[in-house]
Amino acid sequence: MLTRTMLQRALSGGTTGCSSRLFLRQVNKFSDVSATKNERGELNVNVSQNEPAAGDDTPSSEENVSYLLKEAATYSDAKDTNWATSPYPAGVPTPDEKDVTKPKIDPLDTSIVLFPGQGTIKVGGVHKYLRFPRAKQLFEFANEILGYNLLKLCLNGPQEKLNQTRFNQPATVVSSLAALEQLREERPRVFETCKAVAGYSVGELTALIFSGALSFEDGIKLVSVRGASMQYASDLSSQGMLSVHLTPQATIFQACKDAEKWAQDCGVEMPVCQVAIYLYTQSKILAGNTEALEYIEKNAEKYGIYKLSRLPVSGAFHTKLMEPALKSFGKILHTIQFDDFRCKVYSNCKGHEYSNKALIRNYLKKQIVSPVKWEQNMQMLYCRPEGTAYPRTFDVGSGGRMSTILKLINAKAQQHCTVV
Repeated sequence: MLTRTMLQRALSGGTTGCSSRLFLRQVNKFSDVSATKNERGELNVNVSQNEPAAGDDTPSSEENVSYLLKEAATYSDAKDTNWATSPYPAGVPTPDEKDVTKPKIDPLDTSIVLFPGQGTIKVGGVHKYLRFPRAKQLFEFANEILGYNLLKLCLNGPQEKLNQTRFNQPATVVSSLAALEQLREERPRVFETCKAVAGYSVGELTALIFSGALSFEDGIKLVSVRGASMQYASDLSSQGMLSVHLTPQATIFQACKDAEKWAQDCGVEMPVCQVAIYLYTQSKILAGNTEALEYIEKNAEKYGIYKLSRLPVSGAFHTKLMEPALKSFGKILHTIQFDDFRCKVYSNCKGHEYSNKALIRNYLKKQIVSPVKWEQNMQMLYCRPEGTAYPRTFDVGSGGRMSTILKLINAKAQQHCTVV
């Protein structure tokens, strides 16, 4: 029920005379109201609330209040808004302003760059990039840092020597950077529009150099030590890597477990056999002791595995068999200073982008002994609402291998991929 106090509160303060009359006019519809002024000119309101008779249509007191609130005066029709204030800080859009459509960047005006890992470079493959002066300079700088003629090895081989980890990793990184010079010459805007970059295995170092987080000189020092230390770890035992395809019913983890048991029965003290690279849904790369890989090859059908192929590497990369490489690599890592990223860089061991440069040392070291989550990286890179266009992608230095893998993960994204 409306009381004298409630009405006085409603009529006091900054309410205008017009608003007061309007309020009283609405109250009079439901109550007997008398109003007088005292000596100080203040308005006294007397309200006598009549109880509705039986069958009377007079609204209840709750209905009265609801009606009054509905019909209350507002300032929406005020022409002079200089008096108004906003609860929002300066520059922050109000709820109404947030609904205004803002111009969006066309995904086709952005780009993603992918770099390959070890095992893709062939003797003579870099020759096509040497017509770009900066590409040849990169090899000359690398030769000084490495202490041997990397360009001569890449051009003349032999392939068996180039395949060795200590040579192949530096060759892969420098060759990919040389291929970038073709991209710089033919599509210079890629360097301005690149939003994200990812490198497969050792290609993560190439990606970090491209992003500006790692200098070329420091990158070559790192890849030189990485290649040499992983070669050292590879030589400690007979090991390798095996590419496999899987049926929907494949039991890959059971196969690895049984392979380790077999290797142990063959005299291997602490055998390893595991998924080293998550390539795409139907394909994985296994790594471990040679005895364990041989077991997989002989019993593939039993586990739903087919299309097996040994990789041209001598080590079980991205497994704990690479732990002997961590000491040397970790030591040089702590001498390197990293800068801010100019674009997103995706981590192999985490399957998502680096959140800050402080994580680089930890992730690069962990990557050597952890599985490469390439499929997960590609899913993160190209995740977007249905109907949204995909960015342009550039497969740099792999001869088309990264583009082929992308097609098996996301065929629509691969339609906008260019091989450099």
